[in-house]
Order: sequence, then structure tokens, then C-alpha cells
Amino acid sequence: MNELLDWILDTVQSVDPVLRTVLAGIGIMLETSVLIGLIVPGDTVVIVASTAIENGTQYVAMLVTVIVGALLGETIGFVLGRWFGPRIQHSRLGRRIGEANWQRAQRYLDRRGGPAVFISRFLPVLHSLVPLTVGMSTMSYRRFLAWTAPACAIWAAAYTTVGWVAAGSYRELSRELHWAGYVFVAVIAVFLVVVWIAKKLILRSEARHLDDDAVLGDAVVGGASSADGAVLRDGEAGPRTTEGPEPRA
Repeated sequence: MNELLDWILDTVQSVDPVLRTVLAGIGIMLETSVLIGLIVPGDTVVIVASTAIENGTQYVAMLVTVIVGALLGETIGFVLGRWFGPRIQHSRLGRRIGEANWQRAQRYLDRRGGPAVFISRFLPVLHSLVPLTVGMSTMSYRRFLAWTAPACAIWAAAYTTVGWVAAGSYRELSRELHWAGYVFVAVIAVFLVVVWIAKKLILRSEARHLDDDAVLGDAVVGGASSADGAVLRDGEAGPRTTEGPEPRA
């Protein structure tokens, strides 16, 4: 196990540090760009590249590059949505994504506004569709960036750190333990499981904002309309309001 892992880590580390860092930034830029995120495994690229980090300087360089790459990808999605959104949505690739997913992204943005931009960064499918959907809305780029930047920073820090820590710990342990490779695999596996559980919990907590109108309609008690103050699923009475995107700045 150690021999195989040594070969993989040495191969990654043999790549020039600057090139390795730039490739990680490009990978995450493609991952966060419109629809490409459904194909390019940007998180895998970042973790693999981060295993070759040798010191704090390389860590900071990788972290900053990945954050910038993520923001560039989000910006590309926003700009394409603003200029070509409907064309992309009704293109062959857009149709393959499914009308239900497009409506889900639009519904989530209409109901949650800025928080939808932040939270969607951690959700499958939505993290690729929301930037494009925001571009088609009236939300300003300034507001979009204010919500997506911290989400990109948190995401980048998590994936960059786990790759660095896992590989560093392995290199320390492998000098004395022949089963150190299993520790490396276990660290990565635990991280991925935690990420998967976190996504499930977020989806559950946001379900009422993601559900379609028909599902939400079942939560209305006594036939009250939204204009008259519907009783929501959690039992709180009052007028239903949504936080939508603000007018374009």
C-alpha cells in the first residue's frame, strides 16, 4: 500500500509547483463554470494537487489560487447567464440538464435570494446552475460576488487543507508504519463522508425552499391563500414573503 501511495504522491510532487498550482486553479474554474461543473471533478483536482504541498508558502499560494479560480468560474457563469442564459437553457446541453433542475434553481433563488447563492456552492447540480440563473435575474454582480466569495473561500480552504494534512501526515507516519497508507485513505474517506452528510443535511434544511409550488401548496391549512397569510409547514402563521434578488445596481 505504501509503495503505491508513494509512487502516486511522488508523481504529483514531481510536477513544477507553479504549474501544479495553476492547474488546480484552472480545474476549479472549470468546475464552477456554467454546466462544466457537472463534468469536471474540480474537488478531486484540488485534493490531488494539494497532496504535493511542502510548506506554508505553497499552501497559501494554492489556497489563494483555488479561491481566485472558483470566483472566476462563478463570474463566467454569471456573465454567460446575463448575456446568453435563455439560449444555454434551451440548448441541447441545457435540455439534458432537465427543465426541473432549471426551475429548481430559479425557485431557490427567488425564495432565498443572496443566501441561495452562498448555500448552493455546497450543493450538487445547483452549484453549477445558480450562477447562470443569477445572471438571468436582476441581482447585481456586486451582490452576487458578496455572497459567493465567502462560500468559495470556505470550500477552497476545506479541500486544500485536507489534501495537505492527509499527505503530510502520511509522509511522517510512513517512515515508521508500514500501514500508514491506510491512514491516508481513511482521512480522505472520512472527509468525503462528512462532506456527503453535510450536503444531505443542507438539502434537508433547505427542502421547503427547493420544493415546487404544488408541494408547498399542501402545507397551506384551511385554504388560505398566500395573499391572505398562509399557515406554513412549520406552523407559523403570517404572510408568505420571499427574498428575491434586488434590482440591478
